[in-house]
Amino acid sequence: MIPTSFPDQDEIARLTARMLLEIKAVHFNAETPFTLASGLPSPTYIDCRKLISHPRIRATVMDFLAMTVMRDAGFEAFDNIAGGETAGIPFAAMVAERMGLPMTYVRKKPKGYGRNARIEGEMSEGQRVLLVEDLTTDGGSKLSFIEAIRETGATCAHTAVIFYYGIFPETLENLSDNGIHLHSLCTWWDVLNEARESKAFNAETLREVETFLTNPRTWQAARS
Repeated sequence: MIPTSFPDQDEIARLTARMLLEIKAVHFNAETPFTLASGLPSPTYIDCRKLISHPRIRATVMDFLAMTVMRDAGFEAFDNIAGGETAGIPFAAMVAERMGLPMTYVRKKPKGYGRNARIEGEMSEGQRVLLVEDLTTDGGSKLSFIEAIRETGATCAHTAVIFYYGIFPETLENLSDNGIHLHSLCTWWDVLNEARESKAFNAETLREVETFLTNPRTWQAARS
């Protein structure tokens, strides 16, 4: 069902951050940093996949994502919703259901047998495709998925994510240079504000997280 109510973006960000904290999708650990996919350390980690196991929160967040995309890009802006393998697949399916659109998904690499496809489902030349993912850090993985979409003859000028790190200035520039507009619900700054408000972590941990968010590259270089 297409959502019909539209909270403002600040309220969506606050509530999304609150829900992520409530289901313990947010992890802060300044003493023993997490290792990111890049191999670099971080005192923060988020697991948006946990949303699929919490029906009420999952439904609310998916309503928010559909609302945000329609408000910012248009109600008739897309013909196909594509999910990125693997975390984006369930979220793309739920957004497609809300928007009444076909759903496809994009593999990280060709499957290696059969049609050797990267696109699963039906995607055709000229379709306007929205790429849905769980999160983005620097936008790099989005570009690979979008390249595969564009190789079909479809267009892809928008990607929507639940969570955007919001701390690496090159992210939006990288996406913009490739003709991509990013739609997101909340950032680490929203989560930090809500964590302080709810006292979800101790003050020392929150101070260290803020230091990281303010200058992540310097923080990582000092601990690598």
